[in-house]
Amino acid sequence: MNFSVPSDFVHQAHLQAQHASRGASPNPAVGCIITSPTGQILGQGHTQKVGGPHAEVMALRDAAAHGHSVEGATAYVTLEPCSHHGRTGPCCDALIAAGIGKVVASLADPNPLVAGNGFARLRAAGVVVEVGPGAEEARELNIGFFSRMVRKTPWVRMKIAASLDGKTALADGTSQWITSEAARTDGHAWRARASAVLTGIGTVLEDDPRLDVRLVDTPRQPHLVIVDSQLQTPLDARLFIAGRAVFIYAAAPNDAKKSELEAHGATVIHLPGRAPGTENKVDLAAMLQDLGRREINELHVEAGHKLNGSLIREGLVDEFLVYLAPKFIGQGLDMANLGPLSALSQAVALEFKSVDLLPPDLRILARVPGRDRF
Repeated sequence: MNFSVPSDFVHQAHLQAQHASRGASPNPAVGCIITSPTGQILGQGHTQKVGGPHAEVMALRDAAAHGHSVEGATAYVTLEPCSHHGRTGPCCDALIAAGIGKVVASLADPNPLVAGNGFARLRAAGVVVEVGPGAEEARELNIGFFSRMVRKTPWVRMKIAASLDGKTALADGTSQWITSEAARTDGHAWRARASAVLTGIGTVLEDDPRLDVRLVDTPRQPHLVIVDSQLQTPLDARLFIAGRAVFIYAAAPNDAKKSELEAHGATVIHLPGRAPGTENKVDLAAMLQDLGRREINELHVEAGHKLNGSLIREGLVDEFLVYLAPKFIGQGLDMANLGPLSALSQAVALEFKSVDLLPPDLRILARVPGRDRF
């Protein structure tokens, strides 16, 4: 298909990037469209699974497979072409070698190993570089990658399914199913784009969940992170899925249980609180820093009201993905155990990013103001 204006090509590049959103982690999800001077799409591609080709190389291969020369062509790419040798070679060098004449990129890469070097190498080789079209869309798609590169911690998104009066379960803990199948499927799509899913030991013991992606197609399963202060995770828990990394954060030392869990494929990290009185609890802030070092971009939280409350009280949640069912439950479990406030000014202020109807439920994406300014 031919497109008449550059904005159409930028849009097509972003559609390609979306194809990478479930499989590229820990790399950013990037798309690339290569066009001729007359507006013909010569090649297109997106970043493959980690260790595989990046978007630019895939687009170059696509053009070659169709017998197209890219000499003097324009490459529309959603992120600055990389300039370093990591798991793959530099994409800027591949574009230069192919004879690309112009690169239109949505954003500079926040990775310190790139950070403008890709643009500089392209310009030094005589390639025209334009930066900016589609920047906001590209950044939102890779907000976890930007968070990890700049803040050194993942972007934390807390998912909650609740009734219209804010209850996540009956008083006895029954919660299947408050929201509809449409909401659950959408929730799995958000799981799929995350690098890891986080839950607490309470949820593991009460529900024995798998917390994997089943309702949408995905090329990989996100890692699983468990906050388990006393190392109570059962060895026969359903969460142990072949090929998926499981990270368990503990506060109390238990070498015997640690060895058993690690024999099941888990990685156990001892990370007790450092402040007086917190020695028996996991240091949640330090856990996020450790997950950043483990290349976790987006952390998708699906936990109970106790862990939710702890994460919120410590200011560690960046945004909330809330599904509201059109029903009232009355007495039941709250979204988060925050405790009483002495003044309304102490409330956690949020801003709505989107409100969408997923019949019959409502999906709300709300963000802590200023958390995305990095």
